[in-house]
Amino acid sequence: MTAYAIGDIQGCFDGLRNILDMVHFDPENDLLISTGDLVNRGSQSLETLRFCYDLGDAFQMVLGNHDLHLLAIGHGYKTPTKNDTLEAVLTAPDRHELFRWLMQQPLLIDFEPYTIVHAGIPPQWSLKTTRRLANELSAVLVSTESSTFFSNMYTNTPDQWSESLAGPVRWRSIANYLTRMRRCDSTGLIDFSRTTAHSSAWDQSTGFAGWFEHPNRLCKDRAIVFGHWSDIQGRFIGERLFPLDTGYIWGGRLRIMNLETQLFTHYERKE
Repeated sequence: MTAYAIGDIQGCFDGLRNILDMVHFDPENDLLISTGDLVNRGSQSLETLRFCYDLGDAFQMVLGNHDLHLLAIGHGYKTPTKNDTLEAVLTAPDRHELFRWLMQQPLLIDFEPYTIVHAGIPPQWSLKTTRRLANELSAVLVSTESSTFFSNMYTNTPDQWSESLAGPVRWRSIANYLTRMRRCDSTGLIDFSRTTAHSSAWDQSTGFAGWFEHPNRLCKDRAIVFGHWSDIQGRFIGERLFPLDTGYIWGGRLRIMNLETQLFTHYERKE
């Protein structure tokens, strides 16, 4: 078996099929793990969801912010924005089955020696803490409390983690760290205002930097595979860090990683 991890697909089904052909992916023997954001922005979100669903045990994923956004819209807690491209999913006859499947997906996968998340792991969280909090939110998503989470999901506060947080505020904070975070300070205070690649560098005046830049982060010895921050363009950002979102939806490349050899394969956007 060969296991692959792939970056943000965002409804680009043709690109997904092409890159899987490039690595000779065989669903009978291989495993594909997505870093999340299967949907939105691209025009083929429905095809992407159905394909990944049909892969069965040959597919795993962590939820990304666009996946959660789809679920919030699909369950009536959010109205689509002008930039969303989810109409085909929202009107599909099998949408409820796809939503149920999506809600059962985790926010963290351990595939030794890697931990796979969508956005990253804040510097103040240990791996044990991150697993616990990811599992906590996953349990909410498959419970009757999911409606409370989705109806309270859309805000940038709190921007600082505390174990004293409770209920929907706590769940939102976990989701923001695991699916939306890019920059933070060494204590995990999130800066949502900047998303460009150069903003991963240290800001001496504020202490903000890309979450992975903090030398004392508690997961620095763990190999982390993640997506979300396309402006990084997959550049080398340190040992044991594997950024897989290379901005395919924005005219960049789709990236897939062989988890055994750590070799990358890229598919260039044609149009």
